[in-house]
Amino acid sequence: MFLFLQEKAQEQAEQAPILVKLVNQYFGEWAYRFEMKYTYPKWQWLLAKFGSTPEAAFGVYTPENAIPWYTVMFVIACILSIVVIWIMRGRLSEDEPGHGQQTLELGVLAVRDLLEEIVGPHGLQYFPIVMTFAVLILISNLMGFFPLFTTPTSATSVTFALGLTSFLYYNYIGIKENGILGHLKHFAGPIWWISPLIFVIELISNLIRPFTLGIRLFANMFADEKVMETVAHIKPPWTMFAVPNVLIPGLLMPLGLFVCVVQTFVFVLLSQLYLTEVSHPPHDAHAEHGHAEDESEEFMVPVLT
Repeated sequence: MFLFLQEKAQEQAEQAPILVKLVNQYFGEWAYRFEMKYTYPKWQWLLAKFGSTPEAAFGVYTPENAIPWYTVMFVIACILSIVVIWIMRGRLSEDEPGHGQQTLELGVLAVRDLLEEIVGPHGLQYFPIVMTFAVLILISNLMGFFPLFTTPTSATSVTFALGLTSFLYYNYIGIKENGILGHLKHFAGPIWWISPLIFVIELISNLIRPFTLGIRLFANMFADEKVMETVAHIKPPWTMFAVPNVLIPGLLMPLGLFVCVVQTFVFVLLSQLYLTEVSHPPHDAHAEHGHAEDESEEFMVPVLT
């Protein structure tokens, strides 16, 4: 595992985009001193217990690679997400919606309707977080299609961070709505005599969710990049992105776009499914006595306003 990480880190460092090199040129020395003073000793202590070193796991520490490429790319993805949302919002029109607005509304409404269908009308209160996940992951996945950028979600550090964020968020919702004891109780299930066994199984299942979310996203995006790279080197220059030799790579781009969209959908869908386990309608008791109201009105989420 450590050998794979080292080889991948060295390969990416050699192929780092010029933006990453510029960032390290100006801030790499400061980041390098920070790492050597604070993070390197901790990694050295931890990895020594497994008979390894930070260099074996992450590659050689230098000012030129002190700020990893995936960190730079993910920060850019966050900035792009904010810019895209701000630009699209500024161009909204109720009277004459353009093609871009209609496409955007279709995607937003699809996520909103899916959330309402899976979690329930009360789940619309989580729409801003879920939609933020969708926009950020989609933009991160698509960055590899453009010059000067690489796909940050083809790095395990980014995908595991996203998986951990989703994990922490839905557990926070569960504790907020049910309390710590109530949240832990739902792991045991309704049958008391097998609840200890079910509790252990469910607890382990929940603890590995950040890993499964991260590894699924990483594996698909990394494989997509490797397929494009392999095809490009089959018979250069005819299989490379060079005019007029764009036929074969051009045929693979729709497949790559499809992978980007599907992986965004899968991550968002699983995050919504996890929310259904911990979040429940707040007026169950009123509903049983016939006093339930339309919860969708209480949790209305403004769409593109």
